[in-house]
Amino acid sequence: MEDAVDWYSAATATFGDRVAAAREAAGMSQKQLAKRLGVRLTTLRGWEDDLSEPRANRLSIMAGLLNVSMMWLINGEGEGLVGPLDTRPVTDETRSILTELRDLRADMLARAEQVARLEKRLRATLDMSGDE
Repeated sequence: MEDAVDWYSAATATFGDRVAAAREAAGMSQKQLAKRLGVRLTTLRGWEDDLSEPRANRLSIMAGLLNVSMMWLINGEGEGLVGPLDTRPVTDETRSILTELRDLRADMLARAEQVARLEKRLRATLDMSGDE
């Protein structure tokens, strides 16, 4: 069953997904884009892996280099890619897997935030116990 999918919408893809797709569509490696942006390769990888996001000035430069709009990079709206270069039909099973992956990613991010809050509470507790 073939169906139209907005591959790069906020509900389907992340910021990092859109950066990687636009970079690949532009025919650039991670190393090439990092060099053109004046950032370390690890910084670009962090953006593509959704571990961090660039500041506005780098985002603007990146959008220009990749020939997409800043808004498309941020939320999938505006001038950008329509779909992946490999446009095979999207089956119900593919859609189900994409949905499960998106849900799992959201759950992992929520768990990471929960771990950070617990670590902060633990540090505060340990700091207070040292005052006694």
